[in-house]
Amino acid sequence: MIILGAALWGTIGLFVQGLYDLGFSPIEVVTIRVTVAFLALFFYILLKKRSSLHIKIKHIPFFLGTGICSIVFFNWAYFTAIQEMNLSIAAVLLYTGPMFVAIMSRIFFKELFTPQKLIALCTTFIGCILVIQLFPLNTSTLSLYGVLVGLGSGFGYALYSIFGKAALSSYSSLTTTLYTFLVATLALVPTSGLVMQGTGPWNLEAVMISLGLGIIPTVIAYLLYTSGLNKVETSKASIASTIEPVVAALIGVFVFHDVLSPLQMLGILFILSGVLFINMNGRLFQRDSLIKKKAVS
Repeated sequence: MIILGAALWGTIGLFVQGLYDLGFSPIEVVTIRVTVAFLALFFYILLKKRSSLHIKIKHIPFFLGTGICSIVFFNWAYFTAIQEMNLSIAAVLLYTGPMFVAIMSRIFFKELFTPQKLIALCTTFIGCILVIQLFPLNTSTLSLYGVLVGLGSGFGYALYSIFGKAALSSYSSLTTTLYTFLVATLALVPTSGLVMQGTGPWNLEAVMISLGLGIIPTVIAYLLYTSGLNKVETSKASIASTIEPVVAALIGVFVFHDVLSPLQMLGILFILSGVLFINMNGRLFQRDSLIKKKAVS
């Protein structure tokens, strides 16, 4: 579920670029995304599962964390990075997130830094460095502001896993996702300027792209990821979701004609290897541990 959800996240550039071409700004696109997602989820729950609407006031900070600290901030940062650089590089900078998640999961959830996690983290980190061409630095496709904003998107993304894991201790993935987008919508609609814009660039194409953005890489993707997050460790889920930049990079190449160097292609292979490695069942490590115990005895 985590890998499939992350793969759907990887398609977001298709919808975002379409709205940019129609004249929408990054903050307006974020607002469209979260508002459509909230409305779609709300009407679904209203018809199918009204019990999912109930939450306790003391748990509102969970959704402030997922909605504002994560969704609003990382979407703005990610969409801005796409404007500053190409889609492929922006997507990989977003996936410095697993490193932030691993550190915060150790602090807040006491998750261990196992050899499996460390190897997977190192592999995906090397992949990120290769894809953004940090060495040698490609100044034609990178800007300092773009890199900083891209890293900010990674940190914001990491916060969703942390706050989301806390919310899942009391609520279903459906409730967690719904209130995440409700909070994000309430924060963005009054401040984004989208309402003041009036009809603006709105036409049938804009409506269709907006519906696609709010449902495919948002509602469906977040429901899949949040459901998976409830079944595995936060840090493992975050590393597994690094399949997104691979999908996004391939879309960048085949749809937007981004050019990837051989080193960048090698970086994609490193990221894929890290994703596969973190999803191994750990029998290799268990067997090594068993052998050591027998040797000691």
